[in-house]
Amino acid sequence: MPSDARHAFDVIIVGAGHNGLTAAAYLARAGLSTLVVERRAIVGGCCVTEEIAPGCRASTTSYIASMLRPELIRDLDLPAHGLRMLPCDPAVVVPFGDGDVLPWWTDRGRTVAELRRYSASDAEQFIRLDDDLKKLARYLQPFFLEPPPDVHATGLAGLVEMLKVGRRVRRMAGSDVSQMMAFLTGSLRDLLDRYFESDQVKTLLLANNVYGKHGGPYQPGSALGLLFHLLSGGDHGVQGYSGHVIGGMGAVSRALAVAARQAGAEIRTSSPALRIAVRHGRVRGVVLEDGAEIQARVVLSNADPKRTCLGLLEPDVLSADFRQAVASIKMNGPCAKVNMVLDAEPQVKGMWGVYGMRADRAVFTLAPSLEGAERCYDTAKLGAMPDELWVDCVVASNVDETLAPPGRHVMTCFVQYVPYRLREGTWDEKRELLGERVVRKIAEYAPNVPAAIVARQVLTPVDLEREYGLTEGNIFHGDLSLDQLFFMRPVPGWSRYRLPIAGLYLCGAGAHPGGGVTGAPGYNAARQVLADLKKWRV
Repeated sequence: MPSDARHAFDVIIVGAGHNGLTAAAYLARAGLSTLVVERRAIVGGCCVTEEIAPGCRASTTSYIASMLRPELIRDLDLPAHGLRMLPCDPAVVVPFGDGDVLPWWTDRGRTVAELRRYSASDAEQFIRLDDDLKKLARYLQPFFLEPPPDVHATGLAGLVEMLKVGRRVRRMAGSDVSQMMAFLTGSLRDLLDRYFESDQVKTLLLANNVYGKHGGPYQPGSALGLLFHLLSGGDHGVQGYSGHVIGGMGAVSRALAVAARQAGAEIRTSSPALRIAVRHGRVRGVVLEDGAEIQARVVLSNADPKRTCLGLLEPDVLSADFRQAVASIKMNGPCAKVNMVLDAEPQVKGMWGVYGMRADRAVFTLAPSLEGAERCYDTAKLGAMPDELWVDCVVASNVDETLAPPGRHVMTCFVQYVPYRLREGTWDEKRELLGERVVRKIAEYAPNVPAAIVARQVLTPVDLEREYGLTEGNIFHGDLSLDQLFFMRPVPGWSRYRLPIAGLYLCGAGAHPGGGVTGAPGYNAARQVLADLKKWRV
């Protein structure tokens, strides 16, 4: 569509996170003049690679690529722009206190053989559960790359929406529907107790659940993560794909930025947006913190719904009811990140000297039992830091030697179940205590780590908010719970990327289908914009 001469750009995107860059690439490819403004000096949002010590780079926030959409990889030719991923194999490894280790290999037969060491019955049940989950995940897959159904549509439009959903699920048997509801609404503990008898096998499944969402494994809906992790990802759309990105997660964002620029998009870093300009009920552009106002007919926000609607918009441009609905989105991020540079590889008991390939030793998860995980969450939800932490570790330099010079090792640690709001003290006061507890936990399994630390970066939930713009430190722009997914995301009635201001859209993880490095919200939002421009000539 030709650009309107009254506007500097057809489209402005606020935030150069991976979803914003995805939207920019698709909109620019469609011939729209597109500008991306980013407050930080680098692109990527939370999908970045940053130096944490001289010559040592880490994926400071997101750290594994799992559900990056293969359609997006192909459409934008991301491998030609520098994206290279290697499968995590094993994808999950759980060390236990007795020195034993249980891995989840990409070769299911190999995993089943490992499970038989604990229970022959559990090994067979694992095959059954894996088949069931993959089947259900395939039903969910098509919904990822399209807007949710408009459940508020009436008349013929409403019938069309119902038919769309019907086509997606028409092959589901009654037993599949029942099983889907059980997975979506049931607790992880009940599910695992139904299938397995070994505590070690249950812990392995626990360790492959969604990280960064609220609720312990006893909570309804906590089995949802098992389905999410079996959606397809990677270059070839493999179900359950989990990958190391060579060059760190920032390589995903850099490849997207190259694709967007080659399509004609302009990306300006160190250009924080102060306000989204609105006049007479429609968007007019963006005002930067330096006072510059850039006009556009369409604005997409890659920021979360609260930052967008309650921070970037003047209070009087949205109804009080809509603002209240946005203010009620559950965030309260329950996780933190600790990144380290070491002068020796972690020598995890049961892995060191057993797993001969460095890449085989690149991941390990220090997960509590189901009961222990529930206790961690109960402690955190009351505003305290648990004494025993759930820590997911990736020694990325074991796979990617470009991240650190010889003799140095980069390890990132995702910490599950810490509170955004502390009941006593502040995170500025407790930041190093969190780092010390993470190191203490790792030392139980890899005793050489404390003495090997050369540098340590601790990112509390408050740091994630300050540095990366995540309201309340929530990595998903809103919790992944059933009441905040699908046509309920970000709020009921506004799930199709449009906001209640003409020409204004959400394109980040706060929109369907939610968080993770997928590119799906950016892809879907761009398609919605193009459809609206064609239909309404907005």
